[in-house]
Amino acid sequence: MIQFGMPTLIENKTLEDNIALCSRLGLKFIELNMNYPEYQLDKLEQTDVLIKMAQRSEIYYTIHLDENLNIADFNQLVSDAYLETVRRTILVAKKILFLRDQYGDSNQPLTLNMHMNHGIYITLPDRKVQMYERDFDTYIKSITAFRENCEEWIGDSDVMIAIENTDGFRSYEKKAIDHLLESPRFGLTWDIGHSKAIGEKDVPFIMDRQEHLIHFHIHDGSEKPPKNHLALGDGEINLLERLKLAESRNARCVLETKTIEALKKSVTWLADHKEL
Repeated sequence: MIQFGMPTLIENKTLEDNIALCSRLGLKFIELNMNYPEYQLDKLEQTDVLIKMAQRSEIYYTIHLDENLNIADFNQLVSDAYLETVRRTILVAKKILFLRDQYGDSNQPLTLNMHMNHGIYITLPDRKVQMYERDFDTYIKSITAFRENCEEWIGDSDVMIAIENTDGFRSYEKKAIDHLLESPRFGLTWDIGHSKAIGEKDVPFIMDRQEHLIHFHIHDGSEKPPKNHLALGDGEINLLERLKLAESRNARCVLETKTIEALKKSVTWLADHKEL
């Protein structure tokens, strides 16, 4: 049966608030989002606090890495800081992994969700030039180093990094993702709302690599006008089809709405269509 969880919501000022809501809705886990000040690395490294609070409500955590994460930045000082962030976040994941075994599904890896950073572009009179595409050899060397480092840092722990689609993978990113997926420490997150809002243009790429799907961000969306992060049932997505795929992949699902109201509505929708 699918394990459903929730994101950290901006309306909830504290982890306690998020945990209380998670428990009240009967969800299994919270995806801690490192874009929030309260879930920065120094806070996550207080694992004794995280563990005690999770055990009280019998939930566990996944982690969403900072969306600005740029491990291929041409400025080595910047990329080194992001690499160190990933290294220490992996250590956190290792320490909280046992919570998944207690309250989740031990057959699902504990995920660190990440976005691909597009890098900067230069605007010419007739086009935009993505610098990672222009200097692809430099870019892919950084991707290779990232893959090798993550393999070393994760070791034999049941932790994986899941790469999420956002506003459309660039051609150079697709090559980089395939390079990362050669490692057993990397998989894919399918954000079904993001892909709907951009006309499903990432779907062929994702479906061709569906054996790597380990994580889903589930929310409704529409193409015209482009919307996502809607409550389940409020958009145009064939949700049951997507959930069937998630179930076949034994993938964990975050109900990634942005408001408490939409999250509650989504849980009700699931209860009406499928047992949690």
